[in-house]
Parts: sequence; structure tokens; C-alpha cells
Amino acid sequence: MLVPPEMMAAQSKLVYQMNKYYNERVANRKAQIAKTIHEVCRIVQDVLKEVELQEPRFISSLTDYNGRFDGLEVVSPHEFEIIIYLNQMGVLNFVDDGSLPGCAVLKLSDGRKRSMSLWVEFITASGYLSARKIRSRFQTLVAQACDKCSYRDCVKMIAETTEVKLRIRERYIVQITPAFKCAGLWPRSAAHWPLPTIPWPHPNIVAEVKTEGFDLLSKECLTLQGKNSAMEGDAWVLSFFEAENRLLQGGCRKKCLSILKTIRDRHLDLPGNPVTCYHMKTLLLYECEKHPREHEWDEGAIGDRINGIFLQLISSLQCRRCPHYFLPHVDLFKGKSPTAMENAAKQVWRLTREMLTNSRAFEKL
Repeated sequence: MLVPPEMMAAQSKLVYQMNKYYNERVANRKAQIAKTIHEVCRIVQDVLKEVELQEPRFISSLTDYNGRFDGLEVVSPHEFEIIIYLNQMGVLNFVDDGSLPGCAVLKLSDGRKRSMSLWVEFITASGYLSARKIRSRFQTLVAQACDKCSYRDCVKMIAETTEVKLRIRERYIVQITPAFKCAGLWPRSAAHWPLPTIPWPHPNIVAEVKTEGFDLLSKECLTLQGKNSAMEGDAWVLSFFEAENRLLQGGCRKKCLSILKTIRDRHLDLPGNPVTCYHMKTLLLYECEKHPREHEWDEGAIGDRINGIFLQLISSLQCRRCPHYFLPHVDLFKGKSPTAMENAAKQVWRLTREMLTNSRAFEKL
């Protein structure tokens, strides 16, 4: 196909703008976050060392691999989540019958005695391992560790939440979440993935993702609140963090995500937090399905992909629904205020219009 020279010129100008934005604004965000992570993880490791001394079942899995920490997620430049992987899920069965959207339960295997589990006192009368009971115990231990550790002057436990949250140096918030890794398993509630009609991702990558599995997190689940309080405390939240990251390898997908996160932090950090980095990541995965061919993720296409994601975001905010990529019955906008979403839609539209009509938009973003 012959492309008019003026279109080629506009396209190369956009690629230049994008690369400049990536090398300056995005690189600056990454460097700042890397510095923060180093500081935050040093303090959290000290707290977790104290926890382990009091209770050896909570072994810290927060390990530094040349500046990368396994199980660490950047929620925003000032907020982080650290996953602590627990041992010995063995005597428990994973039950995902669809009655708890976005969640599952762990039940003592038939014929197994409670005493065979490492987590015996957290197993309910009906044989479920209670996520809330484990978290409550962990919260008590972390609170005690904060008072004892060598950084006690700059780390405080955040009260009035059942989550384990720390405030560090009055600037950063870190949520520490106990979890089980479920390798080699794939939940029934995500069995529809990948859609047979979509040629992305490649079957080899699908096999890899399903073998890698998912995590079960002990945290508050918005989708369950007020639904079934009896099971709510026992339920574990399904997380596909590693699977999502694996799918975003190749082409300029990760670069695209870094640009989206930077724009979000600079222009969409709004009251009520209607747009998070996780919404951006989810919409990027849907964009991968809409553009399944690898050449659609070349450097030259990055501007089109970002515009596509922003148009998706406007539509999602207006419909007030953003389905989870692997669990589409889970709405990632649940709990967000309609006013906050309406204001966000207007702001996203302003940004999108600027990007679509002004070839130098990225100089201002």
C-alpha cells in the first residue's frame, strides 16, 4: 500500500515525539520509582525479618534480584503492594465454583486431618482456610514488628483497615499481602480464555501462562462486599499479575504500558482514584486482542495503540464498566463513584483530543 508522504512525515514525527517522551518523562518516572523501591524494600525486609522471628510460618519471600523484587507491584509512585508467598498449600483443595466472583476458597482435602495442615488454627469448622484469619494474625505480627525493627521511627501501621498497610517516612504506602502461588493450575472462572475467535496470544504462550498459574491473595474483595458475608472472610482473591506480565512481552507492549502509566500519574491522578495503572494494563491487554499481529506492535504503531487505549478508556468510564481481562464478570470500576468516573471521562477525552489533533501533544503531556 502506498502511503502519502505527508502521512509518513506525520507518523515519523509522532514516533520521534513518543521516543523523546519515553526517554525523558518515562525514564525519569522509572528512575524515581526504582530509588523509592530500594528504600521501601529495605525497610519492609527489616520488618518481615522481625515477623519471621516471632512466627516462622511467615517466611519473607521478598528477595532482591539485582534491583528487581519478586512479588512487588507498583500501584503508583507512592504506593506499592508486596506479596508474601506462604508455604504448604498441599493438603488443601482449590475450589472455584463461580459463586464468589473474582475469588476462590481453599478447603481441607477429604479425609485429611486439620492437624496435617501447617495453618491448622486458621481452618474453619467447615474445613476452609480463612484468608481473613491468616491476615488478621499477620497484621498483629507486623504491628509488633514495626515497634521492634530498626526503622521503627519511620514506619507506622495504618489503622482502621483489615489490610496490612504500612506508612513509610510519611510519604509511601506499602500493602503487604499474604498469598499462595498456584502453579500448574488454571481457575475454572478463567476457562474461557483465550477466546477461540482471536488469534492472540500464540498457543505456546497460552500454555506457558497456564503452567505458570496464578496467585491467591488474602485481601479485601470489593466484588464480594455485602454479597455473602459468611464466605467473604474465607475467600481468597484471584490474581494474574505474572500471567499479565508474560502476555505483555514482545513488540512495544511494555513500552506502551510505561507511557500509559506515566500519562496516568501526570494527568489522571484524580479525586476518588477512578483511573489506576491496573485499568491501563487491562485495557492494553484488550488492545492486544484487537491488534493480534506482531507488526501492529512495532515502534511506528505505538501512537495508534495509545490512542486506541484512550478511546477504550473513555468508553469504559462512560459505561461505568471495565471488565477484568481474565475474569470478565469482575468489574474493575466497582466501588468507584459515578461523579469521579464522569470527571475522569472528560479529562481523558481532553487528553485524547489533544493527542489526535496536535502532532506535538507529547511535548506538553
